[in-house]
Amino acid sequence: MIKRYTLPEMGAIWTEENRFQKWLDVEIAACQANAEAGNVPAAAVEVIKQKAAFSVERIRELEKTLDHDVIAFTTNLAENIGPEARWVHYGLTSSDVVDTANALQLIEACDLLLNKLQALSDVLQKRAYEFKDTPMIGRTHGVHAEPMTLGLTFALWFEENRRNVDRLTRARAGLSYGKISGAVGVFAHLDPEIEERICFLLGLRPDSISTQIIQRDRYSEFMCTLAIIASSLEKIALQVRHWQRTEVGEAHEYFKPGQKGSSAMPHKRNPILSERICGLARVIRGYAVAALENNALWHERDISHSGAERVILPDACIGVDYMLAKTASLLDTLVVKPERMLANLNATRGLVFSGQLLLELAAAGVPREEAYYWVQRNALKSWDEGLDFRELVKQDADISARLTAAQIEKAFDVRTQLKNVDLIFERVFGGIHKYSGALPLESQRRDA
Repeated sequence: MIKRYTLPEMGAIWTEENRFQKWLDVEIAACQANAEAGNVPAAAVEVIKQKAAFSVERIRELEKTLDHDVIAFTTNLAENIGPEARWVHYGLTSSDVVDTANALQLIEACDLLLNKLQALSDVLQKRAYEFKDTPMIGRTHGVHAEPMTLGLTFALWFEENRRNVDRLTRARAGLSYGKISGAVGVFAHLDPEIEERICFLLGLRPDSISTQIIQRDRYSEFMCTLAIIASSLEKIALQVRHWQRTEVGEAHEYFKPGQKGSSAMPHKRNPILSERICGLARVIRGYAVAALENNALWHERDISHSGAERVILPDACIGVDYMLAKTASLLDTLVVKPERMLANLNATRGLVFSGQLLLELAAAGVPREEAYYWVQRNALKSWDEGLDFRELVKQDADISARLTAAQIEKAFDVRTQLKNVDLIFERVFGGIHKYSGALPLESQRRDA
């Protein structure tokens, strides 16, 4: 169950104001932990808590000269705190503050994204049941295959979205670590117990080992998860784009009163939102590549990752947040054309039932290769000459000698194909996941 509570908008999480506030939270927690350990006077910490304040504008001004954002930040704090400021940043290096604060920002972002994923799941479940029994043609290779229902498509997306919730929950756990281990990770100036206390005060876990930084495989997992989420949304949007094609016409984006689709062609009603989602997915994938390249740094740390992260972390979070909101809205208002779906299902004059007919012949004792030949010769004739496949089958002497009229009708009955839709829905929405949480291979072999 996703925890629901009031969260800031995604953009607010990545403001300079919030970033510096998180830095201050880390600095205050460090002062408190050091005071408890007897490293810092308790009275000084009380003064620091009361007077610590920063100004984004002043930090920017100081950074023009100092060319170091953390020093500009602590200098601004000192201007407001006074003599007790000597205990701020005591025993810390810049990345102790920055990386631990990053965790706090990323957790906020994850929580907001998890809420957006849940909202998308709600829409997908609602529309899945709305169209559970709405028949349509399934397509493979872009070609009509066999009948299915529109609800199954929404159920498929629901299940994938549920996996994305699981992925992001795991990535969030991987991000929930702080580090106060110093310039190369050896706790030269503060003991590990201080780190543990600081992380506890911030609601984080201490990383078991770090260099000057939290290792970037944690960030990579998160960014790759965002890329997977974006690709799932792209999958949905691409399907909507296909449905909206003139030749298909099975569904289309809601077109509000007064909206215009083209400056030159008044008749146009284009899938612009779906196309926007597909385009943004490309951007998020690119950011994931940058995150992966940030894993390999020189020795205990260089700064090559920092500039990239200032772009990719906020942009990816804001981008996926936007994509999730727009995808939920897109599907919630999607205009569906069941009559067009039925017309497309019947457009090939019964050819999509060839597989069921093949099975009926096999069940009647006809060798599979021979049955395949009988069915295919009628199917190709139907394709090439535009004839009704069912009528050709009824007139085929070989087939009619093996199948009764009732058996042929059964093969061409869409209900035969869709008899397990309710069971599929029960597996997806009813908690029946027979194959989920499979045992490790070693256990499977042992049990076998």
